[in-house]
Amino acid sequence: MPTLRIQLPFHLRNLAKVTGEVPLEVDEPVTLAAVCDALETKYPPLLGTIREPSTGKRRPLIRFYACSEDWSNAALEAPLPEAVATGAEPLLVIGAIAGG
Repeated sequence: MPTLRIQLPFHLRNLAKVTGEVPLEVDEPVTLAAVCDALETKYPPLLGTIREPSTGKRRPLIRFYACSEDWSNAALEAPLPEAVATGAEPLLVIGAIAGG
């Protein structure tokens, strides 16, 4: 089981009571859905903060970046890049900024 590196935004790190990068073991295939499942299992306060509980879809103000590419609109079941899946590169979970 690979250990991924997850970078969470400040407010989610506070909820999960973690500092810095989060190491996370994820079952293969390594997908965004598998990462979210593992995060919510290991850190129950994150349940419903990244995905809508009723639909399982990404919350509108949460973005995912892997290998400098925006994965926010990718299918949650799509395999993540090998560099992320092996822990060589982190998966970034970003809180988007909105307003005018």
